[in-house]
Amino acid sequence: MARKRKKLGEILLEWGRIDPGSLETAENFAKEHDRRLGEALVELELISEDEVVRALAEQFGMEYVDPEDNGEIASALNLIPEDIIRKHLVLPLGKDNGRLKVIIHNPLDLDVQDMLRFRLATEIEPHLASRTKIKHYIDNYLSGRTTESIDKTVDELRQASVDASMDSSMDASVDVDGVAADDATAPIVRLINLIITEAVRSRASDIHVEPFGDRVRVRYRIDGVCIERDAIPKSMQASVISRLKIMAGMHIEQKRNTQDGRIKMHIDDQQIDFRVSCIPSYHGESMVLRILRPESVNIGIQALGFEEDDYGRFQKIIRRPNGIFLVTGPTGSGKTTTLYAALQELNQSDRKIITAEDPVEYHFTGMNQCQVNEALKPPLSFARILRAMLRQAPNIILVGEIRDLEVAEVAIQAALTGHLVFSTLHTNDAPSAITRLIDMGVKPFLVASSVQAIMAQRLIRVICPDCKEVDPNPERHYLRLIGLDPDKMGDKKVYRGKGCKTCHGSGYKGRIGIFEMLEMNAQIRELAFNRAPANKIRKAAAAGGMRSLVEDGRVKILKGVTTPYEVARITQTEEVIANQEA
Repeated sequence: MARKRKKLGEILLEWGRIDPGSLETAENFAKEHDRRLGEALVELELISEDEVVRALAEQFGMEYVDPEDNGEIASALNLIPEDIIRKHLVLPLGKDNGRLKVIIHNPLDLDVQDMLRFRLATEIEPHLASRTKIKHYIDNYLSGRTTESIDKTVDELRQASVDASMDSSMDASVDVDGVAADDATAPIVRLINLIITEAVRSRASDIHVEPFGDRVRVRYRIDGVCIERDAIPKSMQASVISRLKIMAGMHIEQKRNTQDGRIKMHIDDQQIDFRVSCIPSYHGESMVLRILRPESVNIGIQALGFEEDDYGRFQKIIRRPNGIFLVTGPTGSGKTTTLYAALQELNQSDRKIITAEDPVEYHFTGMNQCQVNEALKPPLSFARILRAMLRQAPNIILVGEIRDLEVAEVAIQAALTGHLVFSTLHTNDAPSAITRLIDMGVKPFLVASSVQAIMAQRLIRVICPDCKEVDPNPERHYLRLIGLDPDKMGDKKVYRGKGCKTCHGSGYKGRIGIFEMLEMNAQIRELAFNRAPANKIRKAAAAGGMRSLVEDGRVKILKGVTTPYEVARITQTEEVIANQEA
């Protein structure tokens, strides 16, 4: 007679990991929220994920494995293809008596076990580990394998180039750009795919391919900072550029003009889009691939980095029936992400939302998105789309950018006729946006009456949670730059990232916003009407409760989110410059 399998709750009670009251709470939570008991226990923070997995291993008669403390995995990784490892979160442990030992995270997922038997044509012996630890191992170790593969492929191509130069006879299957017409192209194809995959897995936002006199430099922009990858030999330049052009749908033969294109690739079970730009430079064509991740604009307003008071003001502003809400900052400061987060929250069936963008980078269900096209006759410009929008009776309008007087006037007209208008403007801070609109030629009374709020923002790097520690000796220079007196900080602590594998030694992982929220009031409207300079508007806004970019950065420093260096580096505003001169 088969032994009855113990329940997970019974095992944890026997081990003394939980008490009966906690078990009952977790069981009720699991029923209400359609969760498994183990998931409920972890979500309620009654027990760690690792302890749940150990109990599951006991329940199903399987062996528990900690991937981080196991030396067998690294030597066995070639036993399972990398796409299976990443897609299904499994790890090989090696072979024993003809059976493949595999680490899984869900003992009830029999489909994965059957798939492994079929794909690998072998019997398997499942072992158990937590999903988090398996993913952590894959993210840290397999990214290193990708790096080795890139280096190996470059070496192969370099050797092939040397062999070809020694051979006096040229193969007819190679075209003028150095891209072979047969299987000889495989190394270049593989190299480009590996570079793109490594960049995506490294959380890069851009890939820069830049030709120089003696090499082709490849850089990834990670958390706003360019990181140099090993250079590609100059002899491969034509092949690399041609391959990227083919993928982006560009004209290979066009080398003296700018070109734009798009690439779609499936990486780690996710569809990733790339916006590709190609410009001619002195040593050849320079290419930049902008990585567009759908999840980056679906993070929600709460995750943008607002402090509680600014979050409340932001929510109130975006729910107004009309007026203009401007987001300002330089390129790459997260303006589009912020506006999309607002639109996603407002995207309900009872509201009509129309956007005018150049170009449309992310597609959303429920919004009417229009793309600027200056090549048409007549050109489909922001102003032309905006005028057409007003005939479609929208509730909410997004204008990608106010570039000139024509667009500004139409946007203001829309705001004054009962529409809520979102847009961006390139200014250093929030008060400067008012003077910028007036300098464009917009009448001051129209600015004063139509603009509801202006928000300036920047993106700062977040300290890596895996190597975060108290900074025993923070640099006094940077503290003074952002207005913190090192001698008057008392018990307040400053944190730093020591540098680890997770953050590739940088001490930072991910970015968050710092904000400067200017809400229009009677005093600021009067200043705008009288063409007051930006510094007077700033003083009035500060008196009305606006926290500057530097002040918001200081709050995040003292909360342990970022470092004084990072805030000083990003917020090169008048406040920082004044502190530097002092």
